[in-house]
Amino acid sequence: MSIREERKQQSRKAILDAALALSTSGRAFSSLSLREISRHVGLVPAAFYRHFKDMDQLGLELVDHMALHLKSMLTHMRQQYFQQANAQTRQSLDYLFESVDEFPEAWMFLIAERWGGSNALRQAIAREFDFLGTDLAQALSQVEATQHIQSEQDLNVLAKILFELALGWAMQWIDVHRQSDLDLREQALQQCRRQAQTQVQLLFRGILNWDRSVTTSSTNS
Repeated sequence: MSIREERKQQSRKAILDAALALSTSGRAFSSLSLREISRHVGLVPAAFYRHFKDMDQLGLELVDHMALHLKSMLTHMRQQYFQQANAQTRQSLDYLFESVDEFPEAWMFLIAERWGGSNALRQAIAREFDFLGTDLAQALSQVEATQHIQSEQDLNVLAKILFELALGWAMQWIDVHRQSDLDLREQALQQCRRQAQTQVQLLFRGILNWDRSVTTSSTNS
């Protein structure tokens, strides 16, 4: 790689990093301007166009990068926990919270911009979340507790419920880390863990008794 190409890639990454930092510091991505981002990384506005056509293209690339992080987390969780016969709910949740600690900006950006001002970003995030939900449904099909669920539709619904819960847990976890008092923060983190574990256990207690044929006949009667 030439020095010129390396510098170009560094500038592109700096723009992406700046946009992510600004949009996860209490600002909506739609409120950012290319001039502001360029100024943040020490570039003239014209230099922005050497990397991105417009702000939407920048936002869409951020969505791709952040969704890739979540996909990597789910893949690792499936490999390490979902395919182990002795996997425990606490282990899976601990890994989830570790992934949030590792890269909170990914969760913050996707969750905030999911309902943000840019229609292009909303559609892209919805599409990525659908893909992630499908991946999770495939992982759930290998879990012993859900082996009796034969309907792909039911697995997709379950995956969506768990995914939405995970998004909520992630934001709660991030919010707790903003607590300045260390003792109170640790208590709140433990409460967050317990609450998430209870929710999963309650959900799977119902899943163990799930019978689509009974539900279908009740609906038709």
